[in-house]
Amino acid sequence: MHASRSRVCVYCGSRSGAQPIYEEAARALGCGLANHGIGLVYGGGATGIMGALADATLAAGGEVIGVIPRALLARELAHKRLSELIVVDDMAQRKAQMATRAQALIGLPGGLGTLEELSEALSWAQLNLHHKPIYLLNTNGYFDALISFLQQAVTADFLQPEHQALLRVFTEVDSLLTTIYEGDII
Repeated sequence: MHASRSRVCVYCGSRSGAQPIYEEAARALGCGLANHGIGLVYGGGATGIMGALADATLAAGGEVIGVIPRALLARELAHKRLSELIVVDDMAQRKAQMATRAQALIGLPGGLGTLEELSEALSWAQLNLHHKPIYLLNTNGYFDALISFLQQAVTADFLQPEHQALLRVFTEVDSLLTTIYEGDII
């Protein structure tokens, strides 16, 4: 493993989901990041999509930085083989550390925590508090309802089209990696 000059922050679930395709996409993303020399910053967990993503990145020789709140560390949910594990006091510090250490942000399938992290990243970008690209990997249509909601928010005039466009949606790992590698963060 080596320190990467570029890193992405990935928000994703600590559960695997009902279909294997979610973990498969996470593993493909992890391998692709490592193969392109892009480091991973994520929530530090060892289970679910989080664990699959970290394991695949590590197996491909990539750098993996996990950021976990002390309360979750105490429950033994932390991954034990990371390049670096940062322990913080709370979820707010976790999100700040994750975002600060990355040049781009990616949402993968997950639950309420993933949705909250992604929403905060988007609202902060809307307010010009950061200018990092934000991507969504819409594996197997998982985020179709979120995408529809954002379109409805535009239609109802609660969201400007340029703010909806802050979230760049991909359905395939390869096209997401190509976009990241060919210009957005490297």
